[in-house]
Amino acid sequence: MSADAAAAGRVPLLLGAIFAVLFYLAAAVLLLGVAARVARYARTPAPLVIPTTPAPTTHAGVIARMFREVVFFESLFKGSKWSWLFGWLFHFGMLVALARHLRYFTEPVWSWVVMIQWIGGYAGIAMFLGLGGLWLRRVLVDRIRYISAPSDHLMLALLLAIAGSGLVMKYGEHTDIVSLKAFTLGLIFFDWQPLPADPPLLVHLSLVVILMLIFPFSKLLHAPGVFFSPTRNMRDNPREHRHLAPWAGNLPDRADGTDGA
Repeated sequence: MSADAAAAGRVPLLLGAIFAVLFYLAAAVLLLGVAARVARYARTPAPLVIPTTPAPTTHAGVIARMFREVVFFESLFKGSKWSWLFGWLFHFGMLVALARHLRYFTEPVWSWVVMIQWIGGYAGIAMFLGLGGLWLRRVLVDRIRYISAPSDHLMLALLLAIAGSGLVMKYGEHTDIVSLKAFTLGLIFFDWQPLPADPPLLVHLSLVVILMLIFPFSKLLHAPGVFFSPTRNMRDNPREHRHLAPWAGNLPDRADGTDGA
């Protein structure tokens, strides 16, 4: 074997080691960062009853409202049909694409993951179109453009690049998915494997690592944050029940004899 061939054979091994370290680091930042933020959300007091009306008055009603909000984006639908359409296309496409990617992390592949493989390409296109529509909205709609920060545009560009590089691998420059699956399974079992040195794949994985690193510090935290929003998770029952924040009951009585809460 020539020196050039030997060097070329070492490249996948080196790439596998580098990306394994990057993914372990990114996964630690993602999990710990999101857990810390969620714990902070859970500790944040809600001293007032402030559900967005009309709001449910029962716990079952709150659960139903949260379901409609998370699955169907009910409030966005009421506010802007175009924003709802592009937002739902993006989120639904991303959900299917993520589920489809489970084939790289399971052996044997779960039956339901096999069943949705055919829709994966369409989901990637839907994700890309949805993101493009949301970005155009930030550029073309005056009131949205006014409140858009550079980070909003950069986040949309990052997500578009991830979806676009995935579509390139799907419909353009294909990669060795057998070697790729060996690499991803190796990550799970701490058995590092070579990684194919295909430029679209390396770009795609690098962008995913960047997204994992910045996710806990970005506006994308609205994903878990929506469950802690008092405008969504509260019952509209201030007349029937006195709302008392956990910390308010420990306040000392005021000098005029009234309760400090």
